[in-house]
Amino acid sequence: MSFVADLTKVHPYHLGMALLGGVIFNLANLLLVAAIDVAGLAVAFPIGIGLALVIGAISNYFINPAGNPLLLFGGIALVVAAIVMDALAYRLRERERRNAGSKGILLSLLSGVLMGSFYPFVSKAMFTSGASGPYAVAFLFVIGVALCAIPANYLLMRKPIDGQTPVDFSGYVAAPKRWHLWGAIGGMVWCTGAVFNFVAARTHFVGPAVSYSIGQGATMVSAGWGVFVWREFAGTTSRIKLLLTFMFIFFLLGLCAIAAAPLFAGH
Repeated sequence: MSFVADLTKVHPYHLGMALLGGVIFNLANLLLVAAIDVAGLAVAFPIGIGLALVIGAISNYFINPAGNPLLLFGGIALVVAAIVMDALAYRLRERERRNAGSKGILLSLLSGVLMGSFYPFVSKAMFTSGASGPYAVAFLFVIGVALCAIPANYLLMRKPIDGQTPVDFSGYVAAPKRWHLWGAIGGMVWCTGAVFNFVAARTHFVGPAVSYSIGQGATMVSAGWGVFVWREFAGTTSRIKLLLTFMFIFFLLGLCAIAAAPLFAGH
């Protein structure tokens, strides 16, 4: 079915599921941005998106089982270990800076719970009887994001949860044009990846649990930026660097196991 025909025949239930998925994702993303501001990329992404991977993969597997469960859940266990190591590294870093606090980890965890909860709604929009195709679902999902973004973002501008000074909408308008440009480019890049992810999830070979989990490989890219580009852990102790090293190893091993799950689905 073509994209336009799919949209014109979408069932209200599938419409609601796709929109709700977009709303939940947007709230999770706003909390993730706040967590990045407080704790940095190297902490917020592995903890927030790592937890999201665990919640999302398990819930999506029960909606539409696909892939080898031993490899899938074994990979998830490795990711959990990576999350714990990253959290420990963050706590040690904050203790060294005499600025110990749990706000960064708390925001990351809240973001992770919501981020892991949005994809099951997307799955229901694509897999239940009479479901819409991935392109229509992606379009409706983005509408849900937009409907939530303006009021939720404005509320957080007026009541910041990261300890910053409240701002009004004039601050958004007055921001340099290049900030808006980079934000728009980031949205385009993410949405392109989301469409690919939804299409992969719709295939019977991959399924939503594996597709969602592999998509969380973005965590390693972001953590790499935080550690190696922005140098958020520069000057820390060898113990912290060892924890970060094992965090990367366990996360990569976990993602490899999850990626291999569809290849051994019959074993």
